[in-house]
Amino acid sequence: MLIHNTHASDQVRPENHMPAANETPTGDQRRVPFITVRDKTGDNKASNFFGGERGVLRTGLCEMSHLSLTGLKPVADIAPFYIPEEIVSLDSIKLLPVKNFWSGLQKNLNGRSPVLYTHGFLVSFERSCRRASLLQESLGLKDRLVLFSWPSDGVIVNYTRDESDLFWSVEPLYRTLLDMIDIFGAGKIDLAAHSLGTRGIMLALVRLAQSKESSTPLVNHVVLVAPDIDAAIFEQYLPIIRPLARHITIYVSNKDNALAVSRQLHGYPRLGEAGAHLEGMSSVDIIDMSDIPVRYPSGHVYHLYHNSAVADLSELLSNGKTTSQRRNLKRIGKNIWSLQSADIEAHESPR
Repeated sequence: MLIHNTHASDQVRPENHMPAANETPTGDQRRVPFITVRDKTGDNKASNFFGGERGVLRTGLCEMSHLSLTGLKPVADIAPFYIPEEIVSLDSIKLLPVKNFWSGLQKNLNGRSPVLYTHGFLVSFERSCRRASLLQESLGLKDRLVLFSWPSDGVIVNYTRDESDLFWSVEPLYRTLLDMIDIFGAGKIDLAAHSLGTRGIMLALVRLAQSKESSTPLVNHVVLVAPDIDAAIFEQYLPIIRPLARHITIYVSNKDNALAVSRQLHGYPRLGEAGAHLEGMSSVDIIDMSDIPVRYPSGHVYHLYHNSAVADLSELLSNGKTTSQRRNLKRIGKNIWSLQSADIEAHESPR
């Protein structure tokens, strides 16, 4: 099924016209494989096709266009705030049967590990596709990144409703992890999540630990970016989930305004905030982003809009480099590193 993003009169093509999952897009079009548990709204316009209500699990491809703004690049490179160098838009959605989705992904991977990405609060389906496409491009994860889109409303006043929908999504997220481990093998999948989405990953891993015994790690990397999780609750669960993963990396910052608001709302420090509440978590790698400038007002989406953060994530997820192998990391604790701006040479950042 093909859903366009032009105007409301667009027709949905029959499924036998659907391109194969491994068909290569042309021009500036990129594809993001997605798994979603959002509802179908009844609108065939791609941007409105999936809503913020709960639905059944569906799989497919987001077809994206990247329009390069080459004239802005010299300014974007030196500006103290984020200036987009390209416009990313959702052109169409291709729905695929689950079996075809996994087989197409497996063929494109050519033995590499897939990276399942789970977005955070205030993210519509269209925005989740755009963010996933940006990450796919900037981190060098073409054909590897898979988007899991849970039913966030994309409305700023609906935070508690998003929390409920995130908790509801833990079971299908856990089932997705089971499928990926069965298809790709134990220890051969990576997980990355942002903000509220990190709670889903944490709880899905707890479910996995409770249901599946293994003498070896079931997941390779678990990467939690700006996690909106009660830090003390995560510390309680950490002994349960730690044996499941070879590596757990947490990105934190003391300049994250969104997490500061969440701390006020919940009454306790968030895992994604830098501070003393992280000192007991010695079995994970903690990357402190506080030394890099804030380029986006919230200070919460540095994984999308700061070159130093993007470079470090790329070295981690694309190249599998450890903290001692990655550039611009300055050791500030037993398992805590401070990320320095990319213009600071590695030899000036002793480990």
